[in-house]
Amino acid sequence: MSSKPEPQQNHLLAALSPDVQNRLYSDLELVPLKLRAVLYETRGRTHHVYFPTDSIISVQYLFENGSSTAISIVGNEGLLGLNLLLGAEFTPSRSLVQSAGYAYRLPRRQVADEFKRHGELLLLMLRYTQAMITQISQTAVCNRKHTIGQQLCRWLLLSLDRLAGEHLTMTQEFIASMLGVRREGVTAAALNLQEQGVISYSRGKITVLDRPKLETLSCECYSVVKKETDLLLDYVPQRQVIPNPDSIPKATA
Repeated sequence: MSSKPEPQQNHLLAALSPDVQNRLYSDLELVPLKLRAVLYETRGRTHHVYFPTDSIISVQYLFENGSSTAISIVGNEGLLGLNLLLGAEFTPSRSLVQSAGYAYRLPRRQVADEFKRHGELLLLMLRYTQAMITQISQTAVCNRKHTIGQQLCRWLLLSLDRLAGEHLTMTQEFIASMLGVRREGVTAAALNLQEQGVISYSRGKITVLDRPKLETLSCECYSVVKKETDLLLDYVPQRQVIPNPDSIPKATA
């Protein structure tokens, strides 16, 4: 794991104004996230919202036979726990650490209290929800229509966008679990990328050698998700705020 990060390494936390940061930062808890640790279990109660800094969390659908497939990933661009925004205490999916690192977490009560202010955190989470809907939708399309090779390229690119550097630590078996495909398919796709000089892969460590070519080999699903995420990140520094109804002067007769 890397040295302990600051809250500002998460884009959403960094975007909050000093007033909101002063209210929330004292309640933030920095927690180490180990590879394959389960943060939320299917139909489990949500006690915290997580803001990753240098880790990646995979949100997965778990089938009755025990197999699973990733429906979205969360990194330093966002947060885990959007179900609280929608008023649900329980999550319908499992959340698994895909890349080890750190995250800051905030208790459910503090999140609910901040929502009631109708301010920056609520607005940012609403906009982030739109980005996540796009990612989940494109994942469904990609899994249905595109090859394992294209899916692997998309997944590698989305993961790299949420980490510093060009390295990932991941076994082919784990990648297959993330994509919901057979390991043999991932092995063949990874070998093809190696032969083209796009990646190097050894003992569970993946290094991207030619990112432009990796983007060319990916399907359009990656660019659709990236565009939506970039729109969120372009918006974030502006710190636009929904006015608090209690702060708006009342009209006088």
